[in-house]
Amino acid sequence: MDHETRPLLVNDEQTEEDRSEQDHYLDKVKNGKLYMATFAAVLGPLSFGFVLGYSSPAIPELCRIQDPRLQLSKDEASWFGAVVTIGAALGGLLGGWIVEKIGRKLSLMFCAIPFIFGFTIIIAAQNHWMLYVGRVLTGLASGVTSLVVPLYISEMAHERVRGTLGSCVQLMVVIGIMGAYITGLFLDWRWLAITSSIPPTLMLVFMCFMPETPRFLLSQGKRREAEEALRFLRGPDAPIEWECARIEEAYKNEEQSFSLADLKDPGVYKPLGVGVMMMLFQQFTGINAIMFYAETIFEQAHFKSSDVATVIIAATQVFFTAVAAVIMDKAGRKVLLILSGVTMCVSEAVFGVYFKLTVMKHNNSSLTSLLTDAQGSLAEQSPTDLTWLAVGSMGLFITGFALGWGPTPWLVMSEIFPTRVRGMGSALCVLTNWTCAFIVTKTFQNLMDAITSAGTFWMFSGLCALNVIFTALFVPETKGKTLEEIQARFKGTHRH
Repeated sequence: MDHETRPLLVNDEQTEEDRSEQDHYLDKVKNGKLYMATFAAVLGPLSFGFVLGYSSPAIPELCRIQDPRLQLSKDEASWFGAVVTIGAALGGLLGGWIVEKIGRKLSLMFCAIPFIFGFTIIIAAQNHWMLYVGRVLTGLASGVTSLVVPLYISEMAHERVRGTLGSCVQLMVVIGIMGAYITGLFLDWRWLAITSSIPPTLMLVFMCFMPETPRFLLSQGKRREAEEALRFLRGPDAPIEWECARIEEAYKNEEQSFSLADLKDPGVYKPLGVGVMMMLFQQFTGINAIMFYAETIFEQAHFKSSDVATVIIAATQVFFTAVAAVIMDKAGRKVLLILSGVTMCVSEAVFGVYFKLTVMKHNNSSLTSLLTDAQGSLAEQSPTDLTWLAVGSMGLFITGFALGWGPTPWLVMSEIFPTRVRGMGSALCVLTNWTCAFIVTKTFQNLMDAITSAGTFWMFSGLCALNVIFTALFVPETKGKTLEEIQARFKGTHRH
């Protein structure tokens, strides 16, 4: 790297003077339009929440339905739930390509189309294949969305609100899931699919009026459009030339196109490692397995209506994801991830203990001849007492997940990559996430059979302990830093 460009990178971790200039600039920024653009974009994650939540109320109905062409067997039902993740993994790859080719805004508008088509095919379904194709299409759209929306938001937002706005992605996903559960209490599966196609339709309309991200426009050499986009996002009073120049300077120091040789660059392979590992760990906390099992656990706890109980779980997730969004820019990413990992580790260990105890009790009660009357009466009372242990640890687990490992990996993914690999790096992260989601959802039952329920949850608990260590050692704190500073930190060109 030649001598002139070196000082700029060193100064990316800013001096006091730069910092006060930045504060002075941010004080003049008005966020109204930025919030509007974020709202238009997060209708995508809301749609994808509806896709994820759709199978929970729809599967029981489709298993009971009279029409033999549509009726699902147990195995078919599990595929109806799982094909979404296959579609989403493909969507992640496709998204990584189109986000670089046509830009962030058009990619978002494009992914509304498979959402709407997918739900239309489900609404019109005459046989199993139409149901599967509809699910794969909505899954594909979900994959593209889970890649494009975090990028769109992180490239638009400034560092004071980027954590909060970025966390809205996961918040809208869980609101969508809860929306599907609640709607499913009142509507049948066809009307539920009609309702689910409303958010993507709204996104398509609203995104027409929103700008492309300034960083993408500058990377395409469109300085004038980038200034217009910044003026729209930052309000009339902010001296946007300053921000424009700052982003441009960072671009000048970057080779424009990505080649495989770039994988030797620590500014590329380090964030790639962190991003992919965070996605692995997010799925291997066992969140999907727990959500999958929620209704069964509530049935064991003798809740009269387990479907209402799942709505309560979803509401818990919404509440704590909202808490995480509010405190993300104050507490920092790392603190929340560690707190979240520890909470999940403990609660899943307790879950394992619950399964172990219920199995032991089950075995003991078969030795009736050895039981005295006193012990007999004990054995009869305890199942319900213990199930509260399950419900409690499940509540704790979901709280922990929502506070850290739910929203943060998506946020960090959108912050750590240099511009030239942002599409490809995010695509690898999304592909990892959805592939792991598929593996966990499909193998969960086999795992329970192979190493027992207790063993499975202890395994997940151990993985949560690992993710705490990983976070402490490798995940950078990105709170309050510009995207350019975060990248400089990975390159190792910043001053400590």
